[in-house]
Amino acid sequence: SVLLRPGAAVLDRGWSPAPPTGYGWLPLLAGVALVEAVTRLAEMDATLKWPNDLLIDGAKCAGILAEAVPGPGPGDPPAVVLGIGLNVTLRADELPEHPTGLAATSLQLAGAAATDRDPLLRALLRSVADWYDRWRAAGGDAVASGLRDAYLAVCGTIGREVRALLPDGTELTGTATTVDPDGHLLLSTPAGERSLPAADILHLR
Repeated sequence: SVLLRPGAAVLDRGWSPAPPTGYGWLPLLAGVALVEAVTRLAEMDATLKWPNDLLIDGAKCAGILAEAVPGPGPGDPPAVVLGIGLNVTLRADELPEHPTGLAATSLQLAGAAATDRDPLLRALLRSVADWYDRWRAAGGDAVASGLRDAYLAVCGTIGREVRALLPDGTELTGTATTVDPDGHLLLSTPAGERSLPAADILHLR
């Protein structure tokens, strides 16, 4: 897990507090960092399923969760804990089952060039720190920091026909067209464009 305090000013870095409206980009930031680490060290062709599931050959190899936690004192802005789970050496009979039926894999099963956890962890933390520095230096702006462009470059959901399982239990089907500056997935449906702040996405083809 990684603890971030985006709402705290860091005077020696010239960072003003990032607006809470930008916090939704933090798990996507972690996804970009994870793709970079896996691509560089494991030499795997990894992509992201929006918002932040890491896929290798269409199977889930990692997932990321973000949770807001109270700040250290009364009136302090919340911190964000990023939890990153990467299947490194799991065997086929050890892989978790996804409730939507999405296949799972591990770096070892996928034939990764490296499965040593220590170098992978160091590479991941360096990449998270690098992107977090850029994002904070840009005032929490995913566009100005280059984070949105980097995310779009590795997101395998864009341009795909998908089914979106929404938090209220309803479903939508359409074409994922882009991720907007707030990190929401834009979905083109027969009823018009929808902006999805949260959903479980299934790639249809």
